[in-house]
Parts: sequence; structure tokens; C-alpha cells
Amino acid sequence: MNDVLEARARIEKEIAGHTLLTAFADTVAAQGDKPAYSDKIGVDGQGWRTLAWSEVADAARTVAAGLIAYGVQPGDTVAVMASNRVEHVLADLGSLHAGAVPMSIYNTLSADQVAYIAGQSSPRVVIVETADHLARWSTALAADDTVTKVVVLDESARPEGDRYVGWPGLLEEGAVARRTADIDREIDRRIADVAPDQPATILYTSGTTGHPKGVVITHHMVLFECASSLETANPEHENIFISYLPFAHIAERALGMYGPWTQGGHIHLIGDPALLLGALGEVRPTRFFGVPRVWEKIRTGVSAKLAAEPDEAKRAAIEQAMAVGLTWVESQQYGETTPPELQAQYEAADAQVLGLLRMLLGLDRCEWAASAAAPMPIEVARFFAGLGMKIYDVYGMTETCAAVTACGPESFRLGTVGRAFAGIEVTLAEDGEILARGPITTPGYHRQEDATRALIDGDGWVHTGDIGELDADGFLRVVDRKKELIITSSGKNIAPSNIENLLKESPIVGHAMAIGDGRPYVVAVMTLDGEIAPLVAQQAGVGFTDLADLASRPEILAMAQAAVDSANARLSRPEQVKRWALLPSEWTAESAELTPTLKLKRRVVTSNYADEIAALYEG
Repeated sequence: MNDVLEARARIEKEIAGHTLLTAFADTVAAQGDKPAYSDKIGVDGQGWRTLAWSEVADAARTVAAGLIAYGVQPGDTVAVMASNRVEHVLADLGSLHAGAVPMSIYNTLSADQVAYIAGQSSPRVVIVETADHLARWSTALAADDTVTKVVVLDESARPEGDRYVGWPGLLEEGAVARRTADIDREIDRRIADVAPDQPATILYTSGTTGHPKGVVITHHMVLFECASSLETANPEHENIFISYLPFAHIAERALGMYGPWTQGGHIHLIGDPALLLGALGEVRPTRFFGVPRVWEKIRTGVSAKLAAEPDEAKRAAIEQAMAVGLTWVESQQYGETTPPELQAQYEAADAQVLGLLRMLLGLDRCEWAASAAAPMPIEVARFFAGLGMKIYDVYGMTETCAAVTACGPESFRLGTVGRAFAGIEVTLAEDGEILARGPITTPGYHRQEDATRALIDGDGWVHTGDIGELDADGFLRVVDRKKELIITSSGKNIAPSNIENLLKESPIVGHAMAIGDGRPYVVAVMTLDGEIAPLVAQQAGVGFTDLADLASRPEILAMAQAAVDSANARLSRPEQVKRWALLPSEWTAESAELTPTLKLKRRVVTSNYADEIAALYEG
């Protein structure tokens, strides 16, 4: 405990008196001419449009001036619904420079959900990208006259009327104000008035259950998180990063905005996640973050190509090299030592095979690769270990300003989410619930006092809602969500994510959900992987018209049965899937069954497929 408090005091001294804005100014002063943000908006071919740090700072002040001209006052909220592009970053930074509180809103929320958030947060200005985003804001804008301006990035989608303006119009308003008024002095005054305990953003959770809740994230929380996490990550090289997850997700904000603003780097913004794999090869990032589903998709694609390799000797050489890679990574774990002969074997395998495989993926320069948001399947982690890559599992939540634990170069153990960050306390309640405490915990939910009291107890512990296990060295393993644990009618406690991860090891299975709470046995519903399953079918000579037709083919059903059999062989009897259904439709980020960060909405799946689930318990 003394070590935790000493580390906390050391970091607190380092960030004392600072805000995101003063930290950003320091980064600009140190790295002004270096590239900061790049995207492909309006660029033909393979090029990127890039802003240096000094250009980002100047543009942010112009955006701030425009927002002030539109009536934004210190403490007002500014809502942004847009893809990952330079304008999204500038909108966020510009709002902060105006003394306002920027809020990124998930692009996939319904009009009713957006209206609920707008009613709670009362944004003064709303910034959207497309006609689709305008439609999602239509109910809110009709009901709320506190929104003075709606800025539309896509000029072709901008409606008529004084309430609507394009992005160039916002910039022109700001530029005129900076030329003709003493607006820069006003911006400086607003920056100086921002206190560390004031909100840097309000993030509305993606809503796996009920209404979204607005998590208040302060400047101080962000700065402590950035400093503390950096000690665990301990990177050696320049931060070259790809940002593709929504900025409404705390992990993407921490890695794509807050970390770079405080530490520098070159961030490549990808508006369409479907372009991610191509961008990996082009950017070759030094750091990369992916939710487990992203890592699963990369692994499935690589595995399919390796399985299709016609040269048996070549395939065997790759498998042998990957076996060496896995053994080498396992020897890098906390408390282990790599024997010299294994190090020599790995270096040879890396030079001949593994380095080339990582280069083909665009991950040959990646020194820090991480996963979070859901438990990482151990077989996926072991697969990438076979490539010589350590995927550092990270654990946290929006309410803790992203991570509270993580693996890192000096503290890595497969199957765990690492140890607590410097200055952060992590413990388990009597029922196994993970509790966290420290300067990274939210002061509460925006205008939801009852929910805040349920989240944070009288001793300051945040109740995460996750069940975990701590080993003797302080490494945390996440079992599952507390509310999602299955308790069968015979009283057996079962973690559904363990079953689901085993089912998804099959290349044809895209998503799976285990059901069994209050039931006599476990069943599962599964969907096909919309990219890999058709390729597998073609290789097997299976004809089909679409994904729904493919899900009914006997050959594919036999593969699904094989996936269930393989999973059951590694599960205890109460955990085993007794019956299952392969659904005709795919679940994606745009579908109702997944959150924007690709987590299952279990209630939605249970409701949408109630008949199919009921049939699995009949007879």
C-alpha cells in the first residue's frame, strides 16, 4: 500500500496545476513542426492530408473563436457526431480552448437515444458529419432550442436556414473574429480559467443495458491516466498510431487524443474501420490497439491463408517457427527467464519467417500492441505470441478514464489483464467483483446521482460490475460481467464469455452467445463470419446465394457442429453447449445486437431471437 501511495504522490506532483490544455501547449512547443494528425479526407490516391502540431494548435484556436462567436460560454457542452477525421479532433480541441466541454457521440445511436443524451447534456453547438447523423439528431434538434448552431461537415447534407452552417463557415467565422476582435486574448483567459477538476469531456456509455449514462472525465483524471499508463507501457520509439475506433470510446480518446496531446506522436485517422487492414500495411504503426474482435479477425484471416498454403514443407516450416515464437513469448512472462538457446532459436525463426509475417500484416514495427473492452480469448493471444507478438491485455472502463491495469514489457502474463497502474488500487470484493480506486475514477455520472451512488461506495471504490481473480503476483484475470454470469437451474455458476470465445475459434463463426440463466442447460446462438465463412465455403465447393442461404447448408452446419464439439471438449459438463442454432443474419457494429465497440447486447439478442432460443429448450 505504501508503494501505491508513494507512486500516486510522485505522479500528482508531476501533473500538479496542469490541465489538458497546458499539457497540449507544452507538446506543441516541443514538437511544433512534427506531423500530428493525418487522414484521407479529400485526398486522391494513397496520400494523406497531414497537420503538424503547430497547425493543429492554430486551427483549434480558430475553431474556438468560431464557437465563441456562436455563443459558446465556459462550461457549455459541444456535441460531436463524426468519424475519425481531423475535423473531429479540431472540434474537440477547439471546444476545450473555448472553455467548453466536448462530447463525442456514437454515430450508431438511434434518434431517441440521441434525444435522451441531448436532453441531459444541453449542447450549445452540435457538429455532425453526414445526412445520416443529421437524421439521428432530428428528434433532439426539434425538441431543444438551446442548440444555437449545427455545424455540418458534409456541405451537400447541410439544410437551409440560419441554424445550420458548414465547417468552412465555422472556420471563416473564427478567422474573422481573430482578425477583427481581441478574441485570442479571450481564448487565453478561458484556458487559464480551466481548473484540473473540471470536465474535459462527458462520455455516454454505449448502453448494453438501459439508457446511456454520461461519465464525467476531468482534466486531472486524464493527466494521471496518461502519466500512470506510460510507466507500464514504457515505449521506446516514436508514437505512430492508427485511430479507427469511435472517439466516443474512452480507449480511443486516451490513445488517439489524450495520449498524443500530452506526449506527442503521429496519429493516422481512419474513418471507415473496413480500411484498417490496408492502413496497417501503409502506416506500419509502432503502437496498435484493437478490441478482441479485431484481433480475432486478423488471426482468422492469417489462419485461412496458412491453411490454404499448398506447399506442405513451407506450411510445416511456418508452423515450426510459430511454435518457437510462442515458446519464446511464454518465456518473457513475469517470473520467467528466456534460455540463451531459445533466444537463438527465436532470432533465427524471426529472421527467416516471423518477421516477414508481421511485415505482411503491417505490424513489423509495432512495439506496443494491446487489447481491451472484453476478455481476450487465450488462443488468440497465443496465436499472436506465435508471431513473436505480445498482446498486452488492458483492463478498465469509462468510469476509470480507461485502464486501471495492464500488461507491459516488464509485467506480462498470458491470460491476464496485468497489474494495477502506478498509484492505482485494485482489489476484489467478497463476491469477486473488481473494485478500483485512485485519481482516475470519475466524480460521477452527469445529472444521475442515484447511479453515481451505485457506482462509487463510501470509501471511494468504483464497483466495476466485473468478476475477477487476482494471483499472488497481483496479476488480474477477468472472469466475466457480474450481471452476465449464467446460473443454471441446478445452481451452477458459468461465465458465458469463456464458452463464446471457444466457439469463435472456428473460422466460420463470427459471433456467439451462450444462454442458460435459470435454465437446465446451456445453449448457444451463433452467426457466420461474413468475410471468412464464404471463403471457407468456396474452398469446400459449397454453393450458396447469400449468407442466410449459407447458414442452412449441411456442410456449414457440420462445421458449426464441429466448433461446438471442439468447445465442449474443453469445457466442464455444466458449461457444455447442449443445443445450438446458426442464425441466418450477421451481427455488425451497425446492427442492433452489438455496441459500437462490438460487444454483445445480450438483452437485444435474447429479445430478437426469443423464438429460436425457446426452440432450443423444447422437446
